[in-house]
Amino acid sequence: MIVSIGTTNPTKVRAVKLAFAEIDLIQEFIEADVASGVSSQPFSDEETMKGAINRAAASRKETGADIGIGLEGGVVETSYGFFLCNWGALTDGSLSQPIVAGGARIELPLEIGAEIVKGRELSDVMDEFAHRTEVGKNEGAMGIFTNGAVDRTEMFAHVVKLLAGRYQYEKNRQSL
Repeated sequence: MIVSIGTTNPTKVRAVKLAFAEIDLIQEFIEADVASGVSSQPFSDEETMKGAINRAAASRKETGADIGIGLEGGVVETSYGFFLCNWGALTDGSLSQPIVAGGARIELPLEIGAEIVKGRELSDVMDEFAHRTEVGKNEGAMGIFTNGAVDRTEMFAHVVKLLAGRYQYEKNRQSL
């Protein structure tokens, strides 16, 4: 079975490979640099979820893989502040709808949220905030704000495990 990953971002690619490591059916992973179809900085659960779904479908279509995986990170503003959010989607030819799952959330400092509201991307803001480069391709905001207890790869791997588990459940249910 071939899995396409709707990104070339190394943290997301590692997350997919880590989560699928225990599934014997997987033969190959293909990275596909596909568009999310949403803004470069999703600013709601709905927009972030849509980006993940779009990436899953586009990567599968572009590569001809059996399964398409899309992962998208975003920010949500609530009455309690700004929160990091992340969503994933899985598509294949037999599902009538994509499988969708969300992951961990953590509050962002107000100064980070204020920059996002101005239209800046979280990855750029985090590079400045952390005095590092390519935070989004490494530990991510999740890693910075959990002091390394949970990094971006682990955060997305959790979402992919939810997707893979649900996929296996659906396949088992179809065979009954």
